[in-house]
Amino acid sequence: MGTTGNNNLSLDEKIGQLFFIGISGGHIDGSTQTLLEEVKPGGVCLFARNIKDAGQTRRLTDDLRTLSPIVPLISIDQEGGLVDRLRRLLGPFPAAAKLKTRLEAVELAEMITSALRMLGFNMNFAPVVDVVDEQRSAYTNGLHSRAFGSSAQEAAELAGSFLTQQQSGGVVGCLKHFPGLGASQVDSHEELPVVDIASADLHSVDLLPYRSLLAQRKVDAIMIAHAAYPRFELQEKGQDGKLLPSSLSSNIVSKLLRNELGFDGLVLTDDLEMGAILRNYSVGEASLMAIMAGNDMVSICAGIDSIRAAHAELSSAASDGRLPVEVIDAAVGRILELKKSVTNPVDLDVDRIAAISQRIVEFNERLA
Repeated sequence: MGTTGNNNLSLDEKIGQLFFIGISGGHIDGSTQTLLEEVKPGGVCLFARNIKDAGQTRRLTDDLRTLSPIVPLISIDQEGGLVDRLRRLLGPFPAAAKLKTRLEAVELAEMITSALRMLGFNMNFAPVVDVVDEQRSAYTNGLHSRAFGSSAQEAAELAGSFLTQQQSGGVVGCLKHFPGLGASQVDSHEELPVVDIASADLHSVDLLPYRSLLAQRKVDAIMIAHAAYPRFELQEKGQDGKLLPSSLSSNIVSKLLRNELGFDGLVLTDDLEMGAILRNYSVGEASLMAIMAGNDMVSICAGIDSIRAAHAELSSAASDGRLPVEVIDAAVGRILELKKSVTNPVDLDVDRIAAISQRIVEFNERLA
């Protein structure tokens, strides 16, 4: 395993770098190894289904590095609260909504980062920077306890403190869900949220944490939401006349995030197997649309058949010119640039793991 330059990669290797995939179990079995060898993914995200205990998790992440010809991004959604993949190992981390001060956000990030480094992760799909104020907290979108603070400014300050601590500790962070899901009234896991807020509100509220943190040059990666914004001037419609999800929209990814906000780091989609996408698109079609829109990586987090179908579609599109080589090279260049900064894991120390677990108990008591 090692890093390599963009020019040294074959087309097949470049296509593989565009994928952030999930795997099925707690170890690399024959079918998983075959999938990894076929796709050569740029990243792997682990979920609760992959995590049994500390030793097993570290062996799994070590095996993923060994099997990857190019340094892999190995990530997790470790937020705390509702999204807590390490609960089985360490006990429950508090939700972001429980945090009131920057110091509390820093402490949560420090505990998460210390554990992730020992378990072999180099990335975390956190923090959430969606803005959930008092009115939005009533919506059933699955975000009510996942957001920091109760205003755009608090979200920027608290999530920014979390992000800075996490990245200074050696774990790449990822802001989500761009351009903002706080005002959505349904869960994108089930269907496409239609975020019916004025364009001015999206600019002044939901985009504020991104503008603030990007201005501070803190951000290495951003995840794009699956949502539609009918009152936003950049909202597009697909060929079917329906509102185009933000994750598949060049106006949102390239025009707004890349050009207007000036972000040139890693951009990836939320999981393309969510109902918000699969109710209207095949996973292969959505993957091609996502890369053409300006995403660097597509996330497909469960289905082996879905991963293979998307890989086949991108490979075919690259071969016949529907996916131009310059688009591929730009995305792979950003992926490899980020990979230059990833750190090697530290040694697994079961006593330190136990100490973190006890700190979490005490931290929760202080927040209660």
